[in-house]
Amino acid sequence: MRPEVFASSLTIGLNDAERIAPVDISIFHADWVKQGIAAAGYRSRLYLTSTEFDPPGRKTLRVPHYRLTQESSDLVMQRFMSDEFAVEDILFLSALKLARSVARQRGRPQTVYMVGFDFAPAEGYSSRIDRDFAPHATDEREARISLQEFYFLNTLYFLQNSELTVKHVGNRAFSVLSPEELTRAVLGAGAGPERPHHRVSVIAELTTNHFGDRRRLERMIRSSAAAGADFVKLQKRDVESFYSAEQLASPYRSPFGPTFGDYRRALELSRDDFGFVDGLCKELGIGWFTSILDQPSFEFMLQFSPTVVKLPSTISEHTDYLDYVAANYRHGVVLSTGMTDQAYERWVLDTFTQCDRLYLMQANSAYPTPLSDCNVGVVRHYHRLSHSDSRIVPAYSSHDFGWKASVMAVAAGARMVEKHVKFGNTEWAHFDAVAVDLTTPKFKEYVDAIREAELIVGREEKQVNASEHHKYFRKAS
Repeated sequence: MRPEVFASSLTIGLNDAERIAPVDISIFHADWVKQGIAAAGYRSRLYLTSTEFDPPGRKTLRVPHYRLTQESSDLVMQRFMSDEFAVEDILFLSALKLARSVARQRGRPQTVYMVGFDFAPAEGYSSRIDRDFAPHATDEREARISLQEFYFLNTLYFLQNSELTVKHVGNRAFSVLSPEELTRAVLGAGAGPERPHHRVSVIAELTTNHFGDRRRLERMIRSSAAAGADFVKLQKRDVESFYSAEQLASPYRSPFGPTFGDYRRALELSRDDFGFVDGLCKELGIGWFTSILDQPSFEFMLQFSPTVVKLPSTISEHTDYLDYVAANYRHGVVLSTGMTDQAYERWVLDTFTQCDRLYLMQANSAYPTPLSDCNVGVVRHYHRLSHSDSRIVPAYSSHDFGWKASVMAVAAGARMVEKHVKFGNTEWAHFDAVAVDLTTPKFKEYVDAIREAELIVGREEKQVNASEHHKYFRKAS
């Protein structure tokens, strides 16, 4: 299920479900849940819990918790039909009760889609879950989860002719629609396939190597998606204000005309072009965002409701514009740190306080970057910063040759890596030496190397793996 499906709805998560997708309200009672929520970076706006819990920058409401016992099991549905709100051991009952309160406040019926409730522990976890914080043994977990199916069917009976219409999403006999059908219903027929979720996002940086040619642009996006990229990235600038009149009038040889201005204007994508990109990426199930170099372009791109934007190293000295974005944008900001130092880092951390994610992207602005200047150790520094500020996401922009530095960046903690790509070479365009040619297998090899590094790095917590066994055993005394 793609997270965008939940974007326009009131989303209620149970336990640490916010690790799978952002939710508006989380409900829990078990102490172990706090570890999972902290690992996710506190993504809910409100927490309803019976525990002592004070997450940074989030609201919490303390409510009573009723344990499920043999003696109290017949009271569960009685409480469900009452006006009292509490956290039940059967958590989805509390979520549905909250949804019923919302329906009454809104004065109209509500439809609830129950996603992720397969009631079958053997089905395993979401691909977005890389660690289970729950302490329960396997048998206990199976008993707890399987028991809930009985209460779910009982609840459907109780909610007949009520303010709520509950639709189970899954592949059970009582399911109303499948996850794929819900995705298509919300995002449209062109929603495309769900791509695997990875802890490290790989960005295919197209720059302007499409040369304003929509057919070439389409081939680059399709090739990037086929190679396994999570996002493609484009650029947007207002040519007339970004460059001086002298620069635009200077001689430049290209098929578009005799001046540099002719060349730069031809490379810029129009509103229709970006609409085409949006539709194609939805069809392919790949994300996209844009490096935005000036305020007019930033305001232009807002019409596409971007959930992430990039501010490249090129404009690190344009602090008026950076201030404007920091004050007017609340979503993810990817900020490349080429040609900057620690003073700039401090300024960024003091300025970008409103965005919900801040991707600090180590970069060197030499093309190509010498190996001695990659400084992947900076990624490790950003990783340490993320421990005290959950909004920070360590990242790396590769202007070096090949995949080695990017793989080392993943080992240092990078959760996003970016690689320039191109579609062959042309006689008239500048040769992009560091870009990987999408007409060859090289970008697929780059993505595969990142995925292998992601697998090898694994988790930071030391634990015994299923593949391990003792060769020697201690003798019993």
